[in-house]
Amino acid sequence: MGKTSARWWVVLGLLLLSGCAHRAPARVDNSDQPYRIGREDILDVAVWRDADLSRTLPVRPDGFISLPMVGEVKAEGRTPEELAAEVREALKPYVQDPRVTVIVREVNSSRVFITGEVTHPGAYPLRGRVSILQAIALAGGFTDFADRDAIVVLRRSGAKKAANAEGSATGGSGSTEEASEGNYISVSYRDLVEEPEKYEPLMLRPGDTIIVP
Repeated sequence: MGKTSARWWVVLGLLLLSGCAHRAPARVDNSDQPYRIGREDILDVAVWRDADLSRTLPVRPDGFISLPMVGEVKAEGRTPEELAAEVREALKPYVQDPRVTVIVREVNSSRVFITGEVTHPGAYPLRGRVSILQAIALAGGFTDFADRDAIVVLRRSGAKKAANAEGSATGGSGSTEEASEGNYISVSYRDLVEEPEKYEPLMLRPGDTIIVP
């Protein structure tokens, strides 16, 4: 086993050990989140009554776009409304009362990643609301060696927390629970399947990584 692989499994082991203490079940916040622009997305940036300043262009690998008179603008991580507001402010010295609209023409950055003991690990496009059960099915299901009750979902730092405790415990170990720092979510496949009425399904978000040990 290489040094990189060994370090990876040590990190995973520490995550699992830190989540082994009994905690009350947590409900998952599945409310719709505003779409945030990602790399390789195709954007329509329209300036009303000014075709020369309007553009259809991709978000570059560094997360920026380039616009006439505005220059470099960071698009990655912003909603279309936030990006439109920044472009509008940048154009004010040159255009009287600029009206800017940003539309995501193509979504190319929204992906989830599945690794470990699944048949086809890799990156998968995230189209609409996808639960962890659906994502595992897309990856071909578990292998014979999968530990189904020790799944971990890594959520990118800075993402809105997906779980918060509500009410008293309903019994059992809980199907989903999030660490206090909000970086990972422990998942019990057995509880999700056998007691679905107790828990809301975990809906994935762009950039999530599912680890099946």
